[in-house]
Amino acid sequence: MLKTLPTNPFRDFISILFRAFMRLEVEGLENIKKAGRAPIIALNHVSLLDGALALAITEEEPTFAVDYKIAQAWWVRPFLKMCKFLPLDPTKPMATRSLIKVVQDGNPIGIFPEGRLTVTGTLMKVYDGAAMVADKTGSMVVPVKIDGLEKSYLSYLDNGKIRRRLFPKVKVTILEPVKLEVPPELKGRKRRTAAGAALYQVMSNLLFQTADTSSTVLDRVIRAGHEFGMGKLAVEDPVTGRLTYGKLLTGAAVLGAKFRARFPETNLGVMLPNANGAAATLLGVMTAGKVPAMLTFPAGAANILSACKAAEVKHVLTSRAFVTQAKLGAVIEEMEKQVTIVWLDDLRAEISLKDKILGYLRKARPLVKRQPDDPAVILFTSGSEGTPKGVVLTHRNILSNAAQAAARIDFHSGDKVFNILPVFHSFGLTAGTVLPLISGVPVYFYPSPLHYRIVPELIYVSNATIIFGTDTFLNGYSRTAHPYDFRSIRYIFSGAEPVKASTRQTYMEKFGLRILEGYGVTETAPVISINTPMYNKSGTVGKILPGMEWKLEPVPGIDEGGRLHVRGANVMAGYLRAEKPGVLEPLVDGWHDTGDIVTIDEDGFVKIRGRAKRFAKIGGEMISLAAVETLAAELWPGALSVVSSLPDVKKGERLVLLTDAPTATRAEFLAFAKSRGAMDMMVPAEVNIGKVPVLGSGKVDFVAARKLAESAAQGVEAA
Repeated sequence: MLKTLPTNPFRDFISILFRAFMRLEVEGLENIKKAGRAPIIALNHVSLLDGALALAITEEEPTFAVDYKIAQAWWVRPFLKMCKFLPLDPTKPMATRSLIKVVQDGNPIGIFPEGRLTVTGTLMKVYDGAAMVADKTGSMVVPVKIDGLEKSYLSYLDNGKIRRRLFPKVKVTILEPVKLEVPPELKGRKRRTAAGAALYQVMSNLLFQTADTSSTVLDRVIRAGHEFGMGKLAVEDPVTGRLTYGKLLTGAAVLGAKFRARFPETNLGVMLPNANGAAATLLGVMTAGKVPAMLTFPAGAANILSACKAAEVKHVLTSRAFVTQAKLGAVIEEMEKQVTIVWLDDLRAEISLKDKILGYLRKARPLVKRQPDDPAVILFTSGSEGTPKGVVLTHRNILSNAAQAAARIDFHSGDKVFNILPVFHSFGLTAGTVLPLISGVPVYFYPSPLHYRIVPELIYVSNATIIFGTDTFLNGYSRTAHPYDFRSIRYIFSGAEPVKASTRQTYMEKFGLRILEGYGVTETAPVISINTPMYNKSGTVGKILPGMEWKLEPVPGIDEGGRLHVRGANVMAGYLRAEKPGVLEPLVDGWHDTGDIVTIDEDGFVKIRGRAKRFAKIGGEMISLAAVETLAAELWPGALSVVSSLPDVKKGERLVLLTDAPTATRAEFLAFAKSRGAMDMMVPAEVNIGKVPVLGSGKVDFVAARKLAESAAQGVEAA
């Protein structure tokens, strides 16, 4: 009879308690057995109950690595007597050796690589010691995600970051075992650092793979409303004020009912500025079961109509107040020749008390149910290199990219995002709007990133903690902002264009802040890589996000790096083109060609060398136009410069530089280039002073810049 009793009654008792009171759900338990002899069970650390939970889910009792201070606590000691444990002091090297011996003796161990309870709600620093145990023993690492206990009263998260519950539902997800990959030639400290980075990659992959991406954007926003409270602030702008989740979702339900009744087509054009109304309209179109096509209003009537044709848009939602303030009257007149303009101002006047009551009652569920792989939104490429293409992003694409970013960046509902990037911009939509809304993070919308004096003041007044911007915009704010305006900021993320060294230096010296540069394209929803507080290297765009595959295609004439191709859950469903309206062009095998020439170093950091289309072949040498622009930025800090290549009879191509630096000369550039050891072929044949054309997203308009260069060249020839 004794043989039939549990080997550890304490463990079985804990398991019963978790299943009875916290509805414990365990997924992937078989993966621990797949790891073989003496696996290393690596868990995220969210509460003081994590150790007990880990004991409850394992069949073979592991030895737990316990912080020596916690092991000495009076309330912990009685429980430790009932299980195997090893007290560790992370400041002493012998701690790692003790764990290695346990594994070498054939015993599994349970370890929390973060070494402490999270105070952010997401992954914190991963200690190298835990990685060295896996590296030295060769044991398999079993990643385990604990979800739910962070909401308990035994977590270290305060009420500003999470809504606590007495008995939250707990889910444990166990992924398949992995082996740490560390280059065999590395020794000593370098090997230890590389092992730590490899384990961090495993843990961030764990967070991404266990995130819920099999949903829709609207469903996740509704869930956030329930999770954090319908009375929690969701969005804010300087005109209409503050909207809670309840009010935002009610507004979306009211608008959605109108859209569903009036418009039979699937795709609806949306042309609105950064404001609460844009968020409500976006969600309203989604709840109606339709797809918002986010039109790039600064692109001009021709590009907008081309986009409408590609996406088969017949109705465009906008507002009179916006059109008047943005001076888009002429654009609207041209658009009305081919599409119907729907004025939301007029629609708002038609909303009755009955509509509002029905909207309130329907706010917690979509009017039309959509699936994760259905189109969520249609964005359009910037048109910086040609005619805009429609980019179809599914709900899974957007939620996957949000989850990828969340696996690397610690943010919580106590943060506030200040979003100046327009919602037609992929970064402004995903990172600046969707990610915060599904995470309980309030968003402050501001309609124009070009108001360099106003934006810093509003950042100060709103107590924002996270900013998304571009180098052009950030440089503008630094010139007018008071050193104390950014006192509440934790993170500044920049993308769309390279961050100049002068901009980094200004922000560090004036505000004491690092600019974390990232990289993405509209087709990847959009983030591909990003620097983080833990892994940041100046001059790069960070490491590629978890859940993405990449490969470099060799480019003739370029010795270092290659053309970047990526594949992953965040990569678009396909393109829409004006030449074939409404016809989706899917990617071949899911791989997207970014068109960017990059290098990826041994630590995994990505460095952009330039667009494949933005290389000039001069005298047989491939010259990066972006590299020439970087020299110009160093020579004339604060000025905006763009380089175009034109045909040349003698050398094949020649460079023409346009800059807004008022005193710029070719002789000055030549002297500076020589002092930096640059090739003679990197010196432009011409240096022109004038206004550099910029798109609404903050990117330089390369097409317009080239046309200016061609016009200037034709003028010279005519003379």
